[in-house]
Amino acid sequence: MKRSVLLALLGMAVSAVLTPSAFAQADKPSTIEGLVRDISCPIQNEQATATRFNMDCAVQCAKNGSPLIILSKDGVIYIPISDSMPDKDQRQRLMPFLGKYVKATGQVFERSGTHAIAIKQITEMKNVPLVTNAQ
Repeated sequence: MKRSVLLALLGMAVSAVLTPSAFAQADKPSTIEGLVRDISCPIQNEQATATRFNMDCAVQCAKNGSPLIILSKDGVIYIPISDSMPDKDQRQRLMPFLGKYVKATGQVFERSGTHAIAIKQITEMKNVPLVTNAQ
């Protein structure tokens, strides 16, 4: 009996180690690159990418309160969050970068397919060609 209990416990331990966590946090700061824009269009329009988008639409959505995100070239959406609780609004920090391609460094989080970044540093990458009048 002791052997079967020991084997069951060992099996659960191995399973727990091999099962991906629903919540993952990078141990060290990570750097991501992408376009700062509203969240609405890239979710609804697959043709909106990190380098091809409608600037007028992004500005209007942002002005009307749409959450701002960083959209990577591979289509991953990163939601900017603060590194403190309660969370602080990141809109004012991101508005100067609206419609610009950026490099952001900070703690990256993932939970059930959702990505977030607690930005420590953000800078514009001016050498990335953008098509800003796309539909």
